[in-house]
Amino acid sequence: MGFFLETLFGGLMAGMLYSLVALGFVLIFKASGVFNFAQGAMVLFAALAMARFSEWFPQWFGFESLLLANLLAFAAAAALMFVVAWLVEALVLRHLVNQEGATLLMATLGITYFLDGLGQTLFGSDIYQINIGMPKDPIFVLEGMFEGGILLNQEDLIAAGIAALLVAALSLFFQKTSTGRALRAVADDHQAAQSIGIPLNRIWVIVWCVAGVVALVAGMIWGSKLGVQFSLTTVALRALPVIILGGLTSVPGAIVGGLIIGVGEKLSEVYIGPLVGGGIEIWFAYVVALVVLLFRPQGLFGEKIIDRV
Repeated sequence: MGFFLETLFGGLMAGMLYSLVALGFVLIFKASGVFNFAQGAMVLFAALAMARFSEWFPQWFGFESLLLANLLAFAAAAALMFVVAWLVEALVLRHLVNQEGATLLMATLGITYFLDGLGQTLFGSDIYQINIGMPKDPIFVLEGMFEGGILLNQEDLIAAGIAALLVAALSLFFQKTSTGRALRAVADDHQAAQSIGIPLNRIWVIVWCVAGVVALVAGMIWGSKLGVQFSLTTVALRALPVIILGGLTSVPGAIVGGLIIGVGEKLSEVYIGPLVGGGIEIWFAYVVALVVLLFRPQGLFGEKIIDRV
């Protein structure tokens, strides 16, 4: 039982990180109705900025405090993501209002390659570390209930906690604030939202800024665990089954979908993997996504796209 719970907790913590990346897709789609292929590039770009600023600031200003370096780096990286959001709206989205979804999709592909190239130009192409002081040593918990206890990674626990707080804040933002309601209105119908005085350009800037902060937090956590390298853009691929399962229009769906995928991957790899030679964790999520597409294309919590047109 202890080993099962250990695997379950590991899956839940991995699932929270998947949910964090998936949220970026959901946020952009809810506000603009476009699938943002640039989300992975945004995660990489934000992580590169965080890693390099935390290295440069102590050299430039002559201090040694890791906490101060990380706080300044986070603020600078967030400001940079805000600038990126403003430029995306001003130079790309503003000129594509009410265009076909395929046109907007291709625009996000262009943004992806632009951010990849700009990140390499500004910050370099080596592998960089983000040290935000999270403990990496595992701990044993519930030793009184299970023989030997349950082994948990402290870094994963803290990362899952950060992701959970951000997810909760975003859920409240969408449900309880006037800006969140305006975002939902824009997602339903651009022209109708404009006709009642909702400024489409400002809304798009806001949602890209929020998605940029989400990308920064995701990049910071993944960069702390794995290092910041250009393969980090593939983390977005891990979020695709999550949003297919939970629904591309649902913030709660991104959360639940991430948890289901995270737990399913870990349990299937541990209990079924040895019977079939392993490797289930690599493809499990995509098989689940394909099954969901066959029976419920809008996902568990998503709306039918035809209802949104």
